[in-house]
Amino acid sequence: MLIRWRVPKTIQWIVKLFLIYLCIFTAFRVATVIFFKPKSISVWELGPSFWLGLKYDLRWIAVILIPIALLSLFPRLSPFSSIRSKKIWTIYLGILTLLVLFFYGADFGQFAYINARLNADALIFAEDPRESLQMVWQSYPVLWILVGLVGAVLMMIWMFRRTHVDVTEKNVNIHRFSYRRRWHLTAIVLLAWFLYGFLTWQPLDFFRAFSLNDEFKSNLALNPLQNFFTTLRFRDPDFNTEAKAYYPLMADFLQIKKYDSTQKKYLRLISPGSKALECQPNIVLVICESFSMYKSSMSGNPLNSTPYFNEMCKKGIFFERCFSPTFGTARGVFATITGIPDVQLSKFATRNEASVNQRTIINNFDGYEKFYFIGGRSQFNNFTGLINNIKDIHIHEEGSYTSAQLNVWGISDKNLFLEANQVLTKQQKPFFAIIQTADNHRPFNIPEEDKDFIPRNIPDEELKKYGFESLNEFNAFAYTDYCYKKFIDAAKQSGYFDNTIFVFTGDHGVEGNAEAIYPNAWTEQRLSDEHIPLLFYAPSLLTPQLRKETVSQIDILPTIAGMIQQPYLNSTLGRDLLDSSKKENAAFIIYHAPGWIGVVNDDYFFRKNIRIQKEELVPVRSGLPTLTPKEKDSISNHLSRLTSGIYETARYMLLNNHH
Repeated sequence: MLIRWRVPKTIQWIVKLFLIYLCIFTAFRVATVIFFKPKSISVWELGPSFWLGLKYDLRWIAVILIPIALLSLFPRLSPFSSIRSKKIWTIYLGILTLLVLFFYGADFGQFAYINARLNADALIFAEDPRESLQMVWQSYPVLWILVGLVGAVLMMIWMFRRTHVDVTEKNVNIHRFSYRRRWHLTAIVLLAWFLYGFLTWQPLDFFRAFSLNDEFKSNLALNPLQNFFTTLRFRDPDFNTEAKAYYPLMADFLQIKKYDSTQKKYLRLISPGSKALECQPNIVLVICESFSMYKSSMSGNPLNSTPYFNEMCKKGIFFERCFSPTFGTARGVFATITGIPDVQLSKFATRNEASVNQRTIINNFDGYEKFYFIGGRSQFNNFTGLINNIKDIHIHEEGSYTSAQLNVWGISDKNLFLEANQVLTKQQKPFFAIIQTADNHRPFNIPEEDKDFIPRNIPDEELKKYGFESLNEFNAFAYTDYCYKKFIDAAKQSGYFDNTIFVFTGDHGVEGNAEAIYPNAWTEQRLSDEHIPLLFYAPSLLTPQLRKETVSQIDILPTIAGMIQQPYLNSTLGRDLLDSSKKENAAFIIYHAPGWIGVVNDDYFFRKNIRIQKEELVPVRSGLPTLTPKEKDSISNHLSRLTSGIYETARYMLLNNHH
């Protein structure tokens, strides 16, 4: 029919290319449903997502094809003007197809990892290309992935050439006068309509997807290209906060005694009084990579992955309901060191010049030598910039150690602990040391030298049931427990052990199936992402306690200072967990990519979305009474205001807590 109407060959080719790309984009959306659709949503409910997704796809197909339509207004630039022109346009399509397939491949990985579409957060990996590329190389079958990607692109190039030949052969008897610009102009107008938004009055934007008012439905509609390039705008910190409106609420929550309604100050001087301990205790703060509570022995997990740490918890002050504010190592370390949740929607606070410079309570530990130990490079995620907020800090990193490098993350955790112990043993003054582990992370290597660590063999079905995705992950988790034992055994042989408080916490948890261990909120609302152990271990100094209240990672430094009666200046959201006058047990949580913010307390987890009109209130322990609608509204309203208050205050503090 196109031939009978004497449609130019270029336009015929564009129509065929359009159909090819439409099939590719639709196939990826169907695959998203097959692999990631929640059981609670039926396929029939996804019609609006597919319709809106089609509009996003048409936009990006138009982005690919409109240069061909525009430049072919000039016959010499048409793909059918010469063999050279055909090759140039085929190469152009091959490159763009490679980008499309790369984006969709990365999108699938992101969806599998954090249940969200690919967004500008991915640029975080580009900021540390050395570690990122090494981690991918050591963790995944990169060669096979590249072979598959190249094979797919070559197949697509073959299809582009085949359709080009097909159009040429079918038009072999059509004379040159059939080249009519009105068809090109029609194609350009149609493609421009797709760019604007097919069958929409307003320009099609990123936020339209959230009108579907469901996380999966919105993610399904979004095209990863649309999502990525739109979220680039979120990488800069937002200076427009509503913290002032929530100051009375936060002043009450933080127990700011000198209420200042004019200047809105959060600064408070905590003076516990004279030091109760004869000697200033040393502090060793261990930030443990991916220390997910539901995978540990402390949760009652039958796989018993961390028996030694479990025994330590019985001899220390152990908080079994501690939550990090978010998922991600950089954000977790930032929250621990500063006392502020990293609520910037895309770029890490450690990576933003406006927010990396922060006050930290560690600087109030007068007379202490300060140390930071990391097995790899401190430049990764700009930990250097964050840690340098600590005055006169001694940084030990890759190149500082005698042990051999294990993988992309540097030396093994066992050797990191032992080398740190050697440094700390030599100290004559009190010290505050931070040790940041990394082995419980892909590529999940266990050193061959550690022959006394015995890996276990557990059936896949049992692993999945109790929250582990693979045997390698389980044994890496168990290996961390082995490393904690090696560290404490070595420390006990030193002179500093009896006068040291060891603090162990996770940088974040890991999403997964926690149904066998905890209520549904851990799996369905992903509390497993943030639930981490928090242990204060000092057998000679602290009376053992099992604490069941809800606490936050941001509370760690004020609690350490309170333990040793150290006066300190607090200008953030952290609170002393052992202060008997502390008000309201609560921990703030944010899921950056899908836009959820919320608060978990001793009974409930409340969360709401900053992009769609949706909120949830779910129990976090069994046996709670059924709430009446009035009671549910009352709890939700209070937790909603507290959620917004902490979120807006954290946004303010990120840019106004400089030392």
